[in-house]
Amino acid sequence: MAEFTHLPVLLHECIEGLDIKPEGIYLDGTLGRAGHSREIAKRLTTGRLICVDRDQAALDAAQERLGPWMDRVSLVHSNFCEIDAILDGLEIPAVDGMLFDLGVSSPQLDDASRGFSYMADAPLDMRMDQSDTLTARTVVNEWPREELRRIFSQYGEERYAGPIAAAIERRRTERPIETTLELVEVIRSAMPGKALKEKQHPAKRCFQAIRIAVNDELSSVDRMLQSAVPRLKPGGRLAVISFHSLEDRIVKNALAGFAKGCTCPPDFPVCVCGKKPVIRLVSRKPIVSGAEELEVNPRARSAKLRVAEKL
Repeated sequence: MAEFTHLPVLLHECIEGLDIKPEGIYLDGTLGRAGHSREIAKRLTTGRLICVDRDQAALDAAQERLGPWMDRVSLVHSNFCEIDAILDGLEIPAVDGMLFDLGVSSPQLDDASRGFSYMADAPLDMRMDQSDTLTARTVVNEWPREELRRIFSQYGEERYAGPIAAAIERRRTERPIETTLELVEVIRSAMPGKALKEKQHPAKRCFQAIRIAVNDELSSVDRMLQSAVPRLKPGGRLAVISFHSLEDRIVKNALAGFAKGCTCPPDFPVCVCGKKPVIRLVSRKPIVSGAEELEVNPRARSAKLRVAEKL
């Protein structure tokens, strides 16, 4: 195991936020390279850890990475938004804690063949779950120009969404766009010179948008949150790490709704909906990485951790 060098984001803060009980039941909804799972599992005695991932490759690798603790680990191939089905299948009514790291796992980014990276040439894929049917190639070559413009603008917050979508439409009428670097070339061709000189790679925002669309990431996050909170035991903790503003907004608003309870209009003199708060926010503001972590793990720069406790 000496080669294991993965740096899980906000590790200490996550473990502290989960307030792990040795006999508790925990769910890591985004197993990835098992960095967070290892630290949870080693703190359990009679407890249990359920590790979920959409990527079968992550589950296969976990057999070795979690080897010393596999007697207390269950591996599940599923989307984290299917929490109810996952827990029902394991006959577990509620858990003591859940962790979700919403970033794309390092193996997916580092494996050029998966098509997530704009830095290496590969077929346009971007599927987190290789058994899914929708790929980046389908999005780029078959989705209407207006839909491409919408996702580039909404999911990627790309200023030049319109010109880029138009350039893709023109190019694909000549021949399909097959690879990541072909797409990068088309994106570059649609952007003004000043944008190409910016520090951020010109294709970063569009690639993010396509990845989100292919994997239905934003609606999955919302469905996950709506399912996760009810399946926590009283005193159970929910920890969610997000990496861009769209995800963080969904997490923030969902948790605020569960913490507020009442949904009556502000001008109502008394509450008539009867809804009560079901969680408390452990920290009002998101927890972010410190200088020490950023020095060794630059990918943590945009990470935001929010933690809530079931009432």
